[in-house]
Amino acid sequence: MHIINTHRRLKQISGHFLYSLPSLLPSSSPTHFMDSKFFVGLLLVSLPTYESYLKTASEEDFLRTCSPHRCHRDGPEIRFPFRLSIHPPSCGEPEMQLRCSGDDTILDHHVLGSCKVTTIYYRHRIINIIPLVEPSVQCPLQKLVSTNLATDVYKQPQSSQLTTLVRCSRDFIPADPYSIAGPASCLSNNASQFWYLASADAYISDLPRDCMAVSKGIPIPFNYDKKSLNNYRSDFREKANRVLNFGETTFTWQLNNITDACQQCEYKGQHCGFSSQRHQAFCQKHAYSKVAVLDGVALDFHICATDLHIQQISFKTDSCRKKTENMKYIIRIAASSSAAAFVVLLLMVATVLYLSLKSRYNEEINMKVEMFLKAYGTSKPTRYTFPETKKITRRFKDKLGQGGFRSVYKGELPNGVPVAVKMLENSTGQGEEFINEVATIGLIHHANIVRLLGFCSEGTRRALIYEFMPNDSLEKYIFSHVSNISRQLLQPNKMLDIALGIARGMEYLHQGCNQRILHFDIKPHNILLDYNFNPKISDFGLAKLCARDQSIVTLTAARGTMGYIAPELYSRNFGGVSYKSDVYSFGMLVLEMVSGRRNSDPNVESQNEVYLPEWIYEKVISGQEWELALEMTQEEKEKMRQLTIVALWCIQWNPKNRPSMTKVVNMLTGRLQNLQIPPKPFVSSESRPPVP
Repeated sequence: MHIINTHRRLKQISGHFLYSLPSLLPSSSPTHFMDSKFFVGLLLVSLPTYESYLKTASEEDFLRTCSPHRCHRDGPEIRFPFRLSIHPPSCGEPEMQLRCSGDDTILDHHVLGSCKVTTIYYRHRIINIIPLVEPSVQCPLQKLVSTNLATDVYKQPQSSQLTTLVRCSRDFIPADPYSIAGPASCLSNNASQFWYLASADAYISDLPRDCMAVSKGIPIPFNYDKKSLNNYRSDFREKANRVLNFGETTFTWQLNNITDACQQCEYKGQHCGFSSQRHQAFCQKHAYSKVAVLDGVALDFHICATDLHIQQISFKTDSCRKKTENMKYIIRIAASSSAAAFVVLLLMVATVLYLSLKSRYNEEINMKVEMFLKAYGTSKPTRYTFPETKKITRRFKDKLGQGGFRSVYKGELPNGVPVAVKMLENSTGQGEEFINEVATIGLIHHANIVRLLGFCSEGTRRALIYEFMPNDSLEKYIFSHVSNISRQLLQPNKMLDIALGIARGMEYLHQGCNQRILHFDIKPHNILLDYNFNPKISDFGLAKLCARDQSIVTLTAARGTMGYIAPELYSRNFGGVSYKSDVYSFGMLVLEMVSGRRNSDPNVESQNEVYLPEWIYEKVISGQEWELALEMTQEEKEKMRQLTIVALWCIQWNPKNRPSMTKVVNMLTGRLQNLQIPPKPFVSSESRPPVP
């Protein structure tokens, strides 16, 4: 049994290498390639009998205990990767357990709570659900108004199926019923508020001027035509009304190493199962279960299949069971004789193929980086070898921090200059972060941008060497719970100096270089402070270069850190992605600095209480003083108000209403009396439907 388990684990490791063997081995080693072909040939000789036994036994175990069920005759079919709560854990994934409540199929969602399952499309990995609400709550749509409905397994669908909830002060008939639906009767409970659902294709110009976006990213339910893989049966209006009236929504699911295999089974017209012995999904070929309605007693009907014929449908009879046991016994005897040889051969083949694949993959990344460095030139920053980098860091003795796939160490150059060395691990991908950093800040120099003094690229080892910032990041001084450093160090005068330094650094990136550099990750953690607390922008791993006269850039996906990402990076309905996206991030950073609060605090239960821009805006228009543990003079209070007004201009939802960084510098150096109060850059929480 130990040998069989060992073989199973090795087979899982090396199985995907067999297909790509010819392309993985170097062309200069024909003998090596022929030896590998010989091993594969021997492997295939002993594979069929043994593998047939494993598959047959695994499928029989699964079919015996995990037959499909329904909570009601017309309800959705429940089968792998879903399972009923009364079934063994091996019948489904841990987070995909369903239960029956009367005739309803119930999913316990981590964010929405208990939800009724209306439809499951296994072929397309889609599940439609309706959140259940208390009888006192008359509007199920309220539950969908959440910042993030996704979980580890259930994800929101593609952007074309996401809608935006908008609030208008008057009722109107949408000009395009295929992109705007409503109003929602349960939310539009007075004559001054009417709620509509706008699709991703809707234009802002189709809405009255007084309409405001309240919640983005609400998915609408899917409804596939069974005769066509990707044909919707109902139009947008019908599906949107299901959202407005019942709160129905949809999710896709994603499971590592299972999703693709199961989807291939579904496209073949076969159900998916899971072998707990082999730890992998399989297509049900030898037997299947008729779906039994769960009504007190689970009825299990099976078809017992053999190599020559299929027996008639019956309950689990003794003859079917005996036939299966006899076949298992014969296969087990035949398989045991070749198990030891099989393990040895598989180990040799797996080792050769794994080393070949790893070498080829690293070689491609190294070639990509070296081609970039060759085009980059031999000017500064200096290129160091890995032994030199190791010496600079004193064998990586003094570790400053670690995050993601990066570790940062303190070091010293041969001339005595202190440096910070960032080591990039292999998991960072195809070398994009290394190339981005060197390409963007390698040849520029500004007082408010951290200097790249050198780098190392040797094999799989890559490092970036920066000037050392002794006072760490701005984040440690803004939020008192992040460190023990007192906010007393951030007096209003120092806040203004820091904000002005960051603004000048960003202005240089946007306007002062031959190519415009968009940072896309401006946040307190990426602002480092030198000996005199002068700010320096760092971490250009997500940066993008574009022409100075290019107003709009194209991105394949949103990039940045939650809470600092501009709205247009999520939806093009707010405008195009440009340098104004960095301006938004700067505004959020300044609001956090003057308030000492994060713009989104996951530890606070009510999201209405933590929307930082609204909290600050109310204080600005009402003239209230800051609730900070600082005694400020009148001049310092005016500087705090000046910083706040500038930040509120920077976070306007419409990118056209945000100032450029040049304008921001002028606003920060000008007089408070010359600044106008900006319009609300957000949707008030009072206008939002309450979140249960």
